[in-house]
This record gives sequence, C-alpha cells and structure tokens, in this order.
Amino acid sequence: MGLNEIRERIAVAERAADRPAGAVQLIAVSKVQPLERVEAVLEAGHRVFGENRVQEAQGKWPDFKERFEGVELHLIGPLQTNKARAALELFDVIHSLDRPKLAATLARLAQETGTCPPLFIQVNTGEEAQKAGILPADLDGFVAEARAMDLPVQGLMCIPPVEEEPALHFALLAKMAARNGLAGLSMGMSSDFERAIALGATHVRVGSAIFGARDYS
Repeated sequence: MGLNEIRERIAVAERAADRPAGAVQLIAVSKVQPLERVEAVLEAGHRVFGENRVQEAQGKWPDFKERFEGVELHLIGPLQTNKARAALELFDVIHSLDRPKLAATLARLAQETGTCPPLFIQVNTGEEAQKAGILPADLDGFVAEARAMDLPVQGLMCIPPVEEEPALHFALLAKMAARNGLAGLSMGMSSDFERAIALGATHVRVGSAIFGARDYS
C-alpha cells in the first residue's frame, strides 16, 4: 500500500469527518521492520515513528536521528519500570502509561531530570485479562493521580479487542478523554484508522500498511 496512499486515506477521512487537514498525526509503526524499509520511509520525508520496545529502538534510532532531522519517536508498546529512564532519554512521546507503579517511576525520573515527554494513558477498554491498561472504571481516578504527580498527560490510548467492533471502543475512549479534559486520542491501526478518525483520533498507528508485513522469524 505505502506511505502516500495512507496519507491520502487519512486526508479523505479528515474531510469526511469535517475535521481540519492535518488534525491527525500519522505514526509509522516501525517495530520489527528491516532498517532499509524504515530508511525508505525517512527518505520519503516522514518523521513520526512508533516503536514497541525500548531495547529495539535503542539499536535502531540513534543513528537515524543523527542522519535525519526532525525525527519524533513514540513508544507505543509496554514499558517496564527498569527501562523507564532509557525511554525518557530516547522517546518524544510515550503512549503506554498503564499502571500506578509506572506513573510513580516516571514522576520520580521527571523530578530528577527536569523533563518528561507527553504521556498517553493506555486504557483497557475491552477489560481483557491478558492486556495491559487502566480499566475504564479506574480511569478518572488514575488521571487525577497522574496530574497530582505533575505528569504531562496529553491523552488516552487503546487497542480494541480483535474480535469486537473497534468503533465501540474508539467512542468509549473519546468519551472518557472528553470527561477528563484530554485532547489526545491515540487510536486506530492499519485495519481501522478511518473509523478512529471519524470518532476523533488525533494519532493513528499504522505499520504493515506502510512498511509491508512484518517478519518475526
């Protein structure tokens, strides 16, 4: 499919939703992608990328950041507390604030270093036992706790259950964000980003539709 087609589909979805051009930021999810594919997207002018793991990003992005100006790196996967310091050094935005212990760790590091990237709280909208994230019933209290720690919470993120209609989860996330005065909505992936845009997504996370299928072998 490729980068240009995804950009065009985002623009069409913005217009269909009566939203301003550029209202939605495309995060090109480069996890487990060969360096040459990532470099091709950089050469095409794209600068906003998403990675799932701190260690993989550490091996990939310092060199690219030296070679290409204006790269913005988003952590969209789970963050272990023992990797939090490295994440603050490498990533420009973190989408996976998903538990009180991580919030406390990030707040402590922010006090030590004097800086913290914008944060999205991951919400487990499907209440799936195997999935990380704050449960919807606990979200309002967790937002208040994070704000009390002076954490820069910008929005909410979700990954809907595979077998359920994603629009129901996107609508729920948008409702919770509005209730808490949060402008950012990180939702929508390769198969459903247009529905996410219709429901207010500010960030969509698209990987395979840009880079091609991942090879996990």
